[in-house]
Amino acid sequence: MTPMKNTILATLIILASGLQPALAGQNAPADVAAIDKVVEQFRTSIINRDKPTFTSLFFSDKPEEVTWQWVIDDAGLALLRKRNSGAHKSIHVAGENYLSFIDSLVKPDARPAEEKFRDVKVDTDGEVASVNFDYSYLDGGKETNWGREMWQLVRTDAGWKIISIIYSVHPPIAK
Repeated sequence: MTPMKNTILATLIILASGLQPALAGQNAPADVAAIDKVVEQFRTSIINRDKPTFTSLFFSDKPEEVTWQWVIDDAGLALLRKRNSGAHKSIHVAGENYLSFIDSLVKPDARPAEEKFRDVKVDTDGEVASVNFDYSYLDGGKETNWGREMWQLVRTDAGWKIISIIYSVHPPIAK
């Protein structure tokens, strides 16, 4: 190969490799629609106390394999510390996970619950995805907290599944 052909080939390879991040970052409409469906099923399964649908949205039937983590804002932490000086801004609570959450909602004496989502944003390359949005959580029709929620999802043989949920908690007084 001549030096000129080597230069052209090297240039084409460099240009082509530069396109990969741009191609990988595209949100295919079918993937976004499928992920939006997961978000809607999550929302409606809370309202309907539909444990089978809710639990089917997660990557594993072992809740300890799915991240479920909160962090409270400074105002909320100050309130908690008035009742418990050892309260933490964020701490892993063993047993606090998607299964314990839905179990608390399907108890016969549980009040109606709803999580409202605003400004839902999906980012995916077709294999992994992130979803983030503002939320308000209502217990018995009353807002108990609000904040920002972020999910990580993976596309499995069974469709999109949630593998991680992290969220901020702001008590209503801080709004």
